[in-house]
Amino acid sequence: MIYTVTLNPSIDYVVHIDKLRDGLTNRTTGEEYYFGGKGINVSHVLEALDLPSTALGFVAGFTGEAIEKGTESPMIRTDFIHLPEGVSRINVKIKSDQETEINGQGPHIDEEALQAFMEKTDAIQDGDTLILSGSIPKTMPDDTYERILERVKDRKVRIVVDATKQLLVNSLKYKPFLIKPNRQEISEIFNVEVKDEETTLFYAKKLQEMGAKNVLVSLGGDGAMLLDEFGKVHKEGIIKGKVLNTVGSGDSMVAGFVAGCLKKNDYAYALRLGSACGNATAFLPGLATREKIEELMHIFESQK
Repeated sequence: MIYTVTLNPSIDYVVHIDKLRDGLTNRTTGEEYYFGGKGINVSHVLEALDLPSTALGFVAGFTGEAIEKGTESPMIRTDFIHLPEGVSRINVKIKSDQETEINGQGPHIDEEALQAFMEKTDAIQDGDTLILSGSIPKTMPDDTYERILERVKDRKVRIVVDATKQLLVNSLKYKPFLIKPNRQEISEIFNVEVKDEETTLFYAKKLQEMGAKNVLVSLGGDGAMLLDEFGKVHKEGIIKGKVLNTVGSGDSMVAGFVAGCLKKNDYAYALRLGSACGNATAFLPGLATREKIEELMHIFESQK
């Protein structure tokens, strides 16, 4: 089983406005709702790839109820902790002449709720995959990821960490199967400027020396690079097209890579599938669909 963790899920309210005008009433030209958070995004793309998952995290109030109902599906089992107070957050994404985001804070999560969550992770067994995605809410301890990883460390669990800065660095001692930083995040970790392929690979090797088995680096418009656990470097470019959406592309890449590893145990194939999923989300208003993934996967494979 694949378990995804979203500590602070949300309803993403996307509004389209011709031109945002400060201090005046603005009327939308279109709007969409998405039930998300990074781990939930991963679960939805895994579903498009015919892989079941269990979504873990916290929900609260009427928005939490909507998130749970909107996430649950035949391929996604939800096993959230229900908080007694507060409401799950709503994030407003304004798409106009430029993109603006207003992200909510989310509910308070106390130690008792965190302990209940930890007990949920006891269901994770040898051979399962655990994907930790995104930031930690302000009301939770900074070492939450470490506490989760410490709890499962004696089981043969494939760990994936998609987080930034110290969250990522502090997870490396648990030797995660995969981490997915981008160039900017690598720059912040090592306090250097990482711009070209040579320096990207140099610091990917540093992260590997610190504990990561596989390092998948998002290169933006240059595609993606994978330094695998055997020291081999794999690269994929991008497919040109009109980008409609940048939210969730990285989560989609993680889902595709994990799916590729589970289906074929082939890192080159996994990177290709991850790249197809990330590109598919970029070309759609929401997350990658099976049809779009298959279309782009065919293009990637025809380029080989």
